[in-house]
Amino acid sequence: MVLTAGERGDAEALREDIADVLRPLGLRLSEAKTQVVHMSEGFDFLGFHIQWRRKRGTDKWYVYTFIADRPIRQLKDKVRALTSRTSQMNPRGVLIRLNQIMRGWANYFKHAVAKVTLKSLARFVWHRVISWWIVLHRWKWKDVRRHFTDHNDRWKPLSADGTELFSLQAVTVSRYRYRGDRSPVGFHNWGQAS
Repeated sequence: MVLTAGERGDAEALREDIADVLRPLGLRLSEAKTQVVHMSEGFDFLGFHIQWRRKRGTDKWYVYTFIADRPIRQLKDKVRALTSRTSQMNPRGVLIRLNQIMRGWANYFKHAVAKVTLKSLARFVWHRVISWWIVLHRWKWKDVRRHFTDHNDRWKPLSADGTELFSLQAVTVSRYRYRGDRSPVGFHNWGQAS
């Protein structure tokens, strides 16, 4: 990823310069992955979607980091594979594996603008597990409510043999903040002549 404060032509020229540097090393830029975009369009990098946007309710513009579409699709695919309605796998084993996958995924993405995405994914996982268990145990909806609501009719966490389903919604999102001159690697000195 290379960021530049210039026109599109400047960025395209820089891309050619980078290609020239890589060529003697036996490397080349991937045509499919290398693109020149304006920050307002945004781009995907290491699973994140980075985009310049106006802060809601203000005239100020900031660079925001979101979770890209591809990792969300990949997580859903893993959840679907583990909660197939025809699966006869042990529910506790499935919850353990789901928890491992979701904890790792959430820890990686918890510094993005992710609260709404995590809430939506938590609902998705909950419905997938419940749908699978309804088929697996031949439950009706009243059986689900009997197992997973308390005497006040509030939902309890899904669990099987003492293993509770991890909730993505419970992950604390702590967005990365630019630290400027407080950064230990000295970002504030970049670009200055020495």
